[in-house]
Amino acid sequence: MIKIEHLSKNFGSLSVLRDISVEIKEGEVISIIGPSGAGKSTFLRCINLLDRPSSGSILIKGINILDPKIDVAKVRQKMNMVFQAFNLFAHISVLENLTIAPMKLLGKSRESAEKKAHELLNLVGLSDKAGSYPDELSGGQKQRVAIARCLAMEPEVILFDEPTSALDPTMINEVLSVIRRLARQGLTMLIVTHELDFAKDVSSRVFYLDEGGIYEDGTPRQIFENPQKEKTKAFIKKQESFYQHIVSSNYDLYALIAEVDCFCSRLMVNVQSRKNLMVLIEEVLQLFRKSTLSFPLDMTVNYEEKTEMLELLFEAPPGSVNPMLTESGDNGSALPAIESRLQSQEYRQLGGRNRLSLYLKKP
Repeated sequence: MIKIEHLSKNFGSLSVLRDISVEIKEGEVISIIGPSGAGKSTFLRCINLLDRPSSGSILIKGINILDPKIDVAKVRQKMNMVFQAFNLFAHISVLENLTIAPMKLLGKSRESAEKKAHELLNLVGLSDKAGSYPDELSGGQKQRVAIARCLAMEPEVILFDEPTSALDPTMINEVLSVIRRLARQGLTMLIVTHELDFAKDVSSRVFYLDEGGIYEDGTPRQIFENPQKEKTKAFIKKQESFYQHIVSSNYDLYALIAEVDCFCSRLMVNVQSRKNLMVLIEEVLQLFRKSTLSFPLDMTVNYEEKTEMLELLFEAPPGSVNPMLTESGDNGSALPAIESRLQSQEYRQLGGRNRLSLYLKKP
């Protein structure tokens, strides 16, 4: 239904979106997630031509909507957008907010437009608010009116730009419930959202935006339960990381330990977990010192806020060996001080380097 090819968007010298190519099928519900500033809203605005792409093409049912001959107003009628700020007309009633565009742009009679408006207000649970004015409504009610107004234009695609970000927590669910209902009706929707549980529940597909593009694309299960790329994993798991490149075996252990302790303190990591981590770092680095071809060595500490899981990760050059192997060759801990603090460990080759992952036990 929508085919995007080599889409880029620059604001002056700032490159926000770079070379995005993706296809969206009719009836798909796509949640767009990612860190602030990743270009999620810009991506939607480019699709709806509120921001004109710097380069690339957007084809809707085979028609390039970036063609200068295309009537942009007609494009927007079929691809409507719901904004985080509601954008309702404050000086007219809820009913009039829903009927003015269908009458002026679609040529509907007042009777027909009002009949449809009442149906849509009933759909979003606001049938008793037709005569009210926007200022008389709560934030959640305003957003539901905005959704109904969007539907009144009979769009083929609906774009939601963070529809709950301006709402109090108590009002979020009433808006999300309406969007869930629309998803069940088979509407094609693209939703920029920070509500990850909602995205997992409602979507048929998820885009994780980062580094100026669609960094990872998959089903909700793939993205939320088994993400493949590091930045996606960190975002989904609310993971914080500490990284240190250790050039040689003549490193300053005490300075390194102090930096890691500051990192853990900032994240309020459990005191016992911090102590266990320091012991592991010291003991495992001693094992690497005894191994051949272990340096330069990359060390990363990953902390997942949700699960309170600590991972100690080492990446060594090609040709290095697993320092955790005992003399007998069994893949076990070489020292009781290490083994007693581990929940699990994994050693594998990745991208030509040898990776040792150690997962700490929770105290």
